[in-house]
Amino acid sequence: MRGLTERVEWMEQTTQAGPETADAVSRRAMTVFSAADEERARGVRRMKLTATGLLLLVAVVYVLATWAEHAGAGAWTAYVAAAAEAGMVGALADWFAVTALFRHPLGLPIPHTAIIPNKKDQLGVSLGEFVGENFLSEDVVRQRLRAVGIGSRLGAWLARPEHTDRVTAELATALRGALTVLRDSDVQAVVGEAITRRANTQEIAPGVGKLLERIVADGGHKRVVDLVVTRAHDWLVLHGDSVMGAVQGGAPGWTPRFVDRKVGERVYKELLRFVTEMRDMPGHPARGALDRFLTDFASDLQSDTDTRARVERLKGEVLGRGEVQDLIASAWGAVRSMIVAAAEDERSELRMRARASLLSLGARMAEDPKAQGKVDHWVEGAAVYVVTTYRKEITSLITDTVAGWDAEHTTRKIEAHIGRDLQFIRINGTVVGSLAGLVIFTVSRALGA
Repeated sequence: MRGLTERVEWMEQTTQAGPETADAVSRRAMTVFSAADEERARGVRRMKLTATGLLLLVAVVYVLATWAEHAGAGAWTAYVAAAAEAGMVGALADWFAVTALFRHPLGLPIPHTAIIPNKKDQLGVSLGEFVGENFLSEDVVRQRLRAVGIGSRLGAWLARPEHTDRVTAELATALRGALTVLRDSDVQAVVGEAITRRANTQEIAPGVGKLLERIVADGGHKRVVDLVVTRAHDWLVLHGDSVMGAVQGGAPGWTPRFVDRKVGERVYKELLRFVTEMRDMPGHPARGALDRFLTDFASDLQSDTDTRARVERLKGEVLGRGEVQDLIASAWGAVRSMIVAAAEDERSELRMRARASLLSLGARMAEDPKAQGKVDHWVEGAAVYVVTTYRKEITSLITDTVAGWDAEHTTRKIEAHIGRDLQFIRINGTVVGSLAGLVIFTVSRALGA
């Protein structure tokens, strides 16, 4: 709840910033004291009182022990006074050391004090260099990723159907989002230009010739011929009057009507006989002539310069027509609609195939050491490339962020987080100093005796 409250407060500050830049607001939010920071600061103050109280305690003990020694209370008072005196020295020394981290002791501008506010930027640079050298090096990245075993873990995770369903759904959402963001006009222009440019730079005649040569050699064109002559025969049977009428209508006006009719009937019968024979006779001379024409044409497409040039001119004319360009551009709209519909439908072939592929990939990665090694190698390579190429940018994020912090607020924040532990140094200094003073005084007395 406290973290949520802090986040809300930060959002309110950002909203009410007015003309202030978002970077400045974020920088100020980094150094603002939150409720958690206030609680830590109160803990630091309590520990400061404890450490100071212990200093005052040893000071009182020192005064009393010294007074007792002069009053003739006994030799033990000298040992207590020595221990208390050394404890005061240790406490004061550690107080100076801890205070010097954050501010000038007693407000005096003593050199090499107030280290954090004065050396904040240098500390940021040092921290960035430390991270870059010890965390963003190639060897460290490879060792850490190799120890993690991303390939086997990812495979085991993907092998579970519920995880695969989640990944498939996320991919579908991302795909829909990407297709929604893209403007159809831009994509259509790019697709049209790409297809046109590729078609203009690629000569199609040799390829068409090889394809036609293979089709003729395999007899694939015969099925087309069979279909054409069958349809032609059926059409002639159904439209005989139309054919005869067309022949009669083209006859000269001075010929008699019965002659025109006889000529029309004769032409129709010969045409029907030719088409029927061509349909029923696989070895019909017309079929053979068509085979030879296609064979020669396939050869000309591959080797004849004039034929190839005519095909290229025809290709340019076809691609230059507005109808063809509109057709190429509209193809993107059809493809996009199809992909979006497939991505939205959980039972679509696209999503089902993607899910099956992910499950198969996960099972293979979970069981096949070679697949795991490939994935690990790819991940390591990508991570190493990122850290070696962008190490300076990554570390500069730390350096620039620290440089942008306000020195006073930064000092308060750092002190709130680590100040409580630092006060234990003062306490330990008091205790250790007292014990050390007692030992030194005892040894001195012993040797002097």
